[in-house]
Amino acid sequence: MPIRELPTLLINQIAAGEVIERPASVVKELVENSLDAGATRIDVAIEDGGHQLIRVSDDGRGIPSDELPLALAPHATSKLERAEQLQAVDTLGFRGEALASVASVSRLRLSSRTPGDEAAHVIEASGPDQSPPAPTGGAPGTIVEVRDLFFNTPARRKFLRAAPTEFGHVNDAVTRLAMMHPNVGFTLTNNGRKTLDLAPADRGADRCIDLLGKDLAEGLLEFEHRDTPTPDPQSPIPTAIWGLAGLPSIARGTTKHLYLAVNGRAVKDRNLIHAVKEAYRGLIPPDRHPLAVVFITMDPRRVDVNVHPAKAEVRFRNPSSIHGLVLSAVRARLIGADLTPSVGFRVSGSGPREERPGDYTLGDASPEPDTRNPEPNAFVDYFRKMDPTQKGFVYEEVKREMAEADEAPIPAAQPALTSDITHQTSHILQVHNSYVVTEDDDGLLIVDQHALHERVMFETLRDRVLGEGKPLESQRLLMPEIVDASPSRVALLGSLKPLLERIGIEAEPIGPGKVAIHAFPSFLFSRNVEAGPFLTELLDKAEEEDLRPGDATAEEAALHEVLDMMACKAAVKAGDRLSPDELSALLAKRGEIERSSNCPHGRPTTLRLTIKDLEKQFGRT
Repeated sequence: MPIRELPTLLINQIAAGEVIERPASVVKELVENSLDAGATRIDVAIEDGGHQLIRVSDDGRGIPSDELPLALAPHATSKLERAEQLQAVDTLGFRGEALASVASVSRLRLSSRTPGDEAAHVIEASGPDQSPPAPTGGAPGTIVEVRDLFFNTPARRKFLRAAPTEFGHVNDAVTRLAMMHPNVGFTLTNNGRKTLDLAPADRGADRCIDLLGKDLAEGLLEFEHRDTPTPDPQSPIPTAIWGLAGLPSIARGTTKHLYLAVNGRAVKDRNLIHAVKEAYRGLIPPDRHPLAVVFITMDPRRVDVNVHPAKAEVRFRNPSSIHGLVLSAVRARLIGADLTPSVGFRVSGSGPREERPGDYTLGDASPEPDTRNPEPNAFVDYFRKMDPTQKGFVYEEVKREMAEADEAPIPAAQPALTSDITHQTSHILQVHNSYVVTEDDDGLLIVDQHALHERVMFETLRDRVLGEGKPLESQRLLMPEIVDASPSRVALLGSLKPLLERIGIEAEPIGPGKVAIHAFPSFLFSRNVEAGPFLTELLDKAEEEDLRPGDATAEEAALHEVLDMMACKAAVKAGDRLSPDELSALLAKRGEIERSSNCPHGRPTTLRLTIKDLEKQFGRT
């Protein structure tokens, strides 16, 4: 077959295959053009999920009538003049492909008016056909109407989903763009019904709360961080990070609710997603994902946005630096917050109760179970089954036990759980040898003793290994303990050797399918943890989760997993009876360690029954 030059229409349709995936892609490209044109209000309307109509109207600068044909020409743009500008793109669009690509697969009508023109002009295109500009009525700004998307490419059209599904994607695209540009007013109309109406906002947090839901306001922690790098004449603009970190209790099942942007551009960057998830490590379960907003403003010369046709991906000049900044900013905000979730009540027959983000509800099932963590422990289930009279008996029993504890002498603390700590409080009650009930200024605290002790153990081990940079003390075995291991696990043992040395494990292969343990952490020995089963389980986890330390980030993640495993094995268990001294020592540590609200697996260690909710439950309000 001879080489031939492709027709312009076919070139544009090929480009459309890269840029225009579905109606939401069209909306994104058109709205970004409006934002680049300086619009202060953008109205988006769709019909039939965008299959039949997509209309985007703005009050931006508009397009001169003589430039309307160029606006639909491929690779024609007002946003670039020189190749050097590709090194520092400061607009959302710049390729000059969007309108030409959309026009090649739809029936497009473009009308526009600049502030200095007396009238608007309109141009229409359908596949290869294009009309000349003609006068029309219209206010300053631009209106783009796209009808019958993919009418001339049926293979593409049949892959479109049902209208509700496509509207969901459009709504997500508009939400993200509106979130990143709070100074611009937005409306979204679906089949004649307005579903979004946003006035310009003074604060980014206000716009985000409007979009995410006001019921989440108390569950979002605002943070801001500014980098102060060494002065660089090639990149004088410091990197700034602003965002909202959701409480662990409102974590979601997917990454859909993680909103990332770089210089006002929505991105899907694995490096940034990893940084945010690392900040939440140990605060949410591994199968949950944080709800968070992270917006980065940086010198455009330090990021390449020209790596993806739809501009969904970016490439940082120094990705590890950006990763570290985001991780530090989010982690610092979480560390500085009280992450203890409150246990709320719904009183039967008393009408709906306004719930707070992070509440665990006793009584009726949550109408949105996917937005809450699973019930944290059996204490909640136990309490849930009681009728109001039974709950009253429990309440009075707790008061009686605490009163008796007030009268008892406070013994000296023992180092059974932690050393050199005495928690001078007598308001402590152990329930079913599993849960510890105490009080603070806001109400009752219910502590899962295993979860809290696991976090204490983990932070102690982590400080020793990472903070002090010393390996854990180990104890030589009189006789090596032999465990079975497959050839793949024997090979894996070699890559894990530096990590094992840091935690005090010395293990070597001694033949086909056999590994000998010569030394084991003294810490685990003291907690009656057996060496053989521990190493076998560690190799299971390493093989399943591919814990192979590589760079610094991967090494820290692998160390976290192993320390987490050690802490879980060594911590007190549900059913262990603790002395008053041990309970005091454990609760004292709660106020001294980081992230004491959650165990390393992300489950809550503590729940709070507020005085307000208790009074409401017992009819005192």
